[in-house]
Amino acid sequence: MNAAAPPSPYARIGSDPPIRALADRFYDLLQSDPAYADLRAIHAAGLGPVRHGLTRFLVGWLGGPRDWFKRGTCIMSLHRAFPITPTLADQWATAMACAIAGAEDIDPAMAEALGHMARGMINVGLDSGAGRGA
Repeated sequence: MNAAAPPSPYARIGSDPPIRALADRFYDLLQSDPAYADLRAIHAAGLGPVRHGLTRFLVGWLGGPRDWFKRGTCIMSLHRAFPITPTLADQWATAMACAIAGAEDIDPAMAEALGHMARGMINVGLDSGAGRGA
């Protein structure tokens, strides 16, 4: 007997609109809450492109269309040019957890997974202060 595969997180969330709303809440927090000032400072003045990029990344990561991933650049490589400190990674993870908490149909466990990913991008301030690889 073949059981149908369970719906992807993307399908359970409701496809693109709730994910776009999540990315918007995340970047709205960066713009409005001084707790995220250091994280906001490493972004360009206009957040439109990164709002779109985060939306497309999350859509693919959650099992929807994978157009973001077809670009060929992995998320880790994309962020390697930025000095990601433990403080910045924690700010990102906290802002994302707050954005997720404001969403009705997004499992709060997603915040933990994304926080783990953010902390995996730390490339400054590890151990003796040396970064990971170039």
